[in-house]
Amino acid sequence: MEITLTSPLDMHLHVRDGEMMRLVAPLSAQYFAGAVIMPNLVPPVVDEQSLRAYAARVKNAADDASFLPLMTLFFRNYSESDLRVAKTIPGFFAVKLYPAGVTTNSDMGVQSLRTAEPTLRSMEELDIPLLVHGESHGFVMDREAEFLPAYRYLAEQFPKLRICMEHITTAAAAHVLDEYENLSATITLHHLEFTLDDVLGTAMKPHLFCKPIAKREEDREALLQLALSAHPRVMFGSDSAPHPQHRKECYDCSAGVFSAPVALAGLAKIFARHRALDKLQAFVCDNACRLYGLHPPTKTVLLRDTPLHVPMQYCSYGQSVVPLYAGEQIPWSASIVRE
Repeated sequence: MEITLTSPLDMHLHVRDGEMMRLVAPLSAQYFAGAVIMPNLVPPVVDEQSLRAYAARVKNAADDASFLPLMTLFFRNYSESDLRVAKTIPGFFAVKLYPAGVTTNSDMGVQSLRTAEPTLRSMEELDIPLLVHGESHGFVMDREAEFLPAYRYLAEQFPKLRICMEHITTAAAAHVLDEYENLSATITLHHLEFTLDDVLGTAMKPHLFCKPIAKREEDREALLQLALSAHPRVMFGSDSAPHPQHRKECYDCSAGVFSAPVALAGLAKIFARHRALDKLQAFVCDNACRLYGLHPPTKTVLLRDTPLHVPMQYCSYGQSVVPLYAGEQIPWSASIVRE
């Protein structure tokens, strides 16, 4: 069995910077035609100069002319003129909002949505998408649910603002998605595949620990229903978030699942299992292109039901990163079709 995908997109990707980016960026560029690049570096990407410089570094590290980095700014209180300048930068895509301190490198995030309103209004007028990490500071299993009123507030106060609920993890978030036409969502491979029981049920598996944390089986089922039905406002976003192996295998383990090199093969495994391979193109490309008017480079990927042996680590440039499914054999593999 096989399926061909045209210009798959990863709508939520971390490639970090420096030597780590040199290792991981080509692993996404190999099979994806483009990706939305997260801005939470240290310091974060917050202005024209840092955006242009980071975009250049990403392109150089990806080393693939058929890979389009879609760049984002870290949310702060921007003036309308700041945002107009951003719109002139090639590859600029959106602004990413992090509540302060909720995830990796987000300490400079938003303290109050009320103070963010002028920037949000300008984004609405300029048609700049808003991407949101939707978690509170509450009990870890409740953080997404506690943030849902904020999504309702944003959707109602800014009805023309295109708002993406990033990496949703709960059935409750799936319900909110259908309440407002200006909401969309990304879903990760690991949240379609795993629950909290997989992370902690028998032993702590640090390479499955991420934020937002995996939830219950009923939540995973709700996410599967969205993805497998090709819901028109749901897209694939890997949230692939590499950390050095020693920062995952330690007492204060960093949050993040590194899925980039196995993302499409892993999705094929899930969609094939549910006999929904015909919906995969919409999930990994078509919905995003329609929602945002994207025209990614042409890249054709062939997925076959031939086994992929996933390496224990990816090592280069002095970095070692452990991928999702490390050491396992998964039943699907990906290759590029040379035209």
